[in-house]
Amino acid sequence: MLRDRAKTVMEKIEKAGCTPFVYGSVARGDVSATSDVDIIVLTPVSSFRLELPFQSVIRRELVQATPSMVLKGHIYLEGDTVVTFPLFRLRPREEEFYRWGGLLNTSELDAQKRVPGVDKRLILIEPTNQGHIESGVIGHEEVVARKLGVSPGIAEERVRVLTRRDEVGRTGVYLTRVLHDDESFEEVARDLRDRDPALRRTYERRQGR
Repeated sequence: MLRDRAKTVMEKIEKAGCTPFVYGSVARGDVSATSDVDIIVLTPVSSFRLELPFQSVIRRELVQATPSMVLKGHIYLEGDTVVTFPLFRLRPREEEFYRWGGLLNTSELDAQKRVPGVDKRLILIEPTNQGHIESGVIGHEEVVARKLGVSPGIAEERVRVLTRRDEVGRTGVYLTRVLHDDESFEEVARDLRDRDPALRRTYERRQGR
């Protein structure tokens, strides 16, 4: 069911000329009753192209986790489905975040492929023919990183972030801006850059200025 939903959304995005991936539990195959369908486009694209295929958009928002991280757009669709895209270029570490959780393209999803990845409990999920194997990440960061084809740095970062969240609770994000119906992602992002020096510096660094 969730994979069918992901495939439908991803095919619409591909027809709009963009390259989507599904990440997280749907890519790994360890879905539960609370699983969402999380889809990411890893390169900056026109938000108009992404939104055009979908008639019923529930909510649109811009989010920046910290002042030095990428500004992302979220398009919330029916069926607990979210399409995410960056407003400017991702750093390698930011792209690795999605590979860390498990990432599939449309053809891999269509072929019923499942990939290993780490969930929010810091448990490595490795698919098997009968289901999956679970193993802890803490203390085995380098081994897990090799299995996932990502750098040890992203493994260490995710362990640090999630263990701290367990200790002090979720601290929130730097910026969240819900868009009105008559606003575009690009115009709101431009307005935020004009008013926020930290966001402007991050944007200019990503543009190589």
